[in-house]
This record gives sequence, C-alpha cells and structure tokens, in this order.
Amino acid sequence: MRDPVPQRTRPRRQWRLRVLVVPVIATVGLAGCSSGATAGSGASEYSFTGATEAAHVINPADRAVAPPFEGELLDGTPFDSEELAGDIAVINFWGSWCAPCRVETPDLQAVYTEVRDQGVQFLGVDVKDDRQLARAFMSNVGAEYPSLFDPRGEVALAFRGFPANVVPSTIVVDREGRVAAVYTGAVSREDLRTALTNLLKETGS
Repeated sequence: MRDPVPQRTRPRRQWRLRVLVVPVIATVGLAGCSSGATAGSGASEYSFTGATEAAHVINPADRAVAPPFEGELLDGTPFDSEELAGDIAVINFWGSWCAPCRVETPDLQAVYTEVRDQGVQFLGVDVKDDRQLARAFMSNVGAEYPSLFDPRGEVALAFRGFPANVVPSTIVVDREGRVAAVYTGAVSREDLRTALTNLLKETGS
C-alpha cells in the first residue's frame, strides 16, 4: 500500500542520473551488522565495502552517492527512486520466504509509523519471490509502506558489491541521496530508530 501522507514537491537530485549497472556477485556471506566498515571518503558513487555497525550511521564526509533505480511496486504502479529525493529513505530487502523478515517487518512498520511525517520514507524491495505471496505477506504483517517487486534482484545490483544474497538487509539513504548506513541481516526497532534520529538531527528535523 502506498504512503497515505500527501507527497510534497521534492528537489531533483542525483537520483535521476542514470548509470550502467554492472552485475557483481557477492563473495562473502554476512550474518549481521558487524564490521562497521564504510564507503571510502570522497567516493562519487556507492560501492559496498562492509556493513555498518548496528544503530550507527556513516560519517557524512564518507558517504557516497546512492545509484538511481526504478521498477514496479507490488500493486503494479511504476516507481522511480527520484520519488525518494529530499527525504531520508529506508530501503529494506525482504522476501515472503524469509523467516527473519516475519519478525523484522512489523518492527519496520512500527518505526515507519513514528517517522513518516518527519521526512522519512520506507521502501521495501521484494526479491526472489512470487508477487501474490509477497502481497499476502505484507498484508498479513500490516506493512503500510510500498514495496518494489524485484524477483531478479536488480535493485541490489545497482548498489555495487552489495551482498544481495543476505535477506533481510537494509540500506539507509540521507536527504542528500547518499548511503548513510548498510545493515546486513535483520535490524531491530531500537537500532533503526536510533540511526534515523541521528540522521534527522543532521538537518535539524
């Protein structure tokens, strides 16, 4: 279901730029948020180098620009990542077949309810799934934020080197369209709330 809050006009940012997506196969299996490594300082385009420590965000000076992506929501509506521009965005990769997602998704919905009026958008990315099963899953867990239907994992590939084989996982993007955190494995309600509070403080929200 799409965000019921009216959309405000958002500035055009670097989300609109198109880049050539080069498929990258993740060579490491990550079970959770542990390493705390971040994208390199001064990088113009995001490339995964490690997970962000739970509840933490990457130093603003070290954040790299998130790639643009587009697709179709579970309800068939076209979606372009430009719709996230100007807001903090929580991008969660999940699947109806994923047991940890059944625990994590209600927590994501709870945080979404708290922050959706503060310039924070949530976007699910449903991978390796059946559309009908995915829609039933979101309905059963009461998730109100939209989700892209991405059975081939194309969004994950756009974030170069991102371990698409780790589900659930979450990417947080700041208001400037830069990757502020990458959490591999389920993220707790408390940790996500803390990370978003820190990002909101950066802009005085």
